[in-house]
Amino acid sequence: MDRAFASRYAKMYFMSVIVLLALIYVGSRFFTHVDLGLYGYMVGTFVFIGGFLYRFISWAERPPAKIIIKKGIKLLFRKSTPKTTAEHMVTYRFIWNRGIYRWTQHILLGWGCILSAFVTFPLVFSWMYFTMDDNGRYNVIFMGLRIMQMDADGVLAYLFYNALNITAFMVIAGCSMALYRRIKNMQAKAEQNFIYDFMPLYMLLFISLTGLQLTFHNMVLHGWGHPVVSLIHQWSVIITLLYLPFGKLAHIPFRPVSILARNYREHYAEQATLACKVCGTGFVSAEQSADVAAVLQLNGMEFRTPEGHHLAELCLPCRRKYRIARFSGVSTHMIPHKEANQNAKG
Repeated sequence: MDRAFASRYAKMYFMSVIVLLALIYVGSRFFTHVDLGLYGYMVGTFVFIGGFLYRFISWAERPPAKIIIKKGIKLLFRKSTPKTTAEHMVTYRFIWNRGIYRWTQHILLGWGCILSAFVTFPLVFSWMYFTMDDNGRYNVIFMGLRIMQMDADGVLAYLFYNALNITAFMVIAGCSMALYRRIKNMQAKAEQNFIYDFMPLYMLLFISLTGLQLTFHNMVLHGWGHPVVSLIHQWSVIITLLYLPFGKLAHIPFRPVSILARNYREHYAEQATLACKVCGTGFVSAEQSADVAAVLQLNGMEFRTPEGHHLAELCLPCRRKYRIARFSGVSTHMIPHKEANQNAKG
């Protein structure tokens, strides 16, 4: 089977497309409910999948990533996995520690994008569509099965109609908060650049605004100009899908991998903690330190101090002092005292 494909990436992409086509075939009742108006989104999604697999495989084949994925999967059934999953994928607890402003910003952006995807992709792939009965009841069909029925003029139906409008407002609010922080925060200003940090936010804003404009043209202008705005909106989504695997927005589909990394750190930290060879502070698991040293050696890098310690065996403050020692010629890294402002912010 492997000989039929030029590479592992080609094999995974082919299999992904075949599985997706099979799901579309089943979900659309043998292609009888395919919405050709969403054809552009479907093509853009197929290209996105190819880009994402290419980016993920390129990352996963690196020695550090291989270790995290291999050991993280073995630890996937830890008791703490549900809690870790909730904190990383639902509540964003790890961002809460950075401040309520940034947490609110990420909640609005993250859940705005996720909920939009939950609505958009089932519609694009014809897994979900809607029918209306003669008695005014609204049916939600998912994978060929009626999963819900509601009054067409009820509150629940209203939420279904306006789901993408609600998520658009969430994304706009989150993007606005992120842009404000990047303009005002001095540390953010020093670290950011337009292509990597600002452009993704502008792209999400443009998608959200043109999506809301579609609703405005339908409800207020009675459809006037709708075809033009629809085309602009569709192209903005497609371009963003093409860009997504290769820019900052890639961390959205990569987020589940953080659960493997968290399990890896927590499990081996419980086994044995390594003390810094200089100051004696426990800072990392012995397993992680050994893995770092092994990866560096695999790439032909030793990073040993004159005293015979590996840099992976030194905590971050002592590692910084070692760099100073290399420039100054004074063995500052062997002084067992940490700098007074090592936890300073800003």
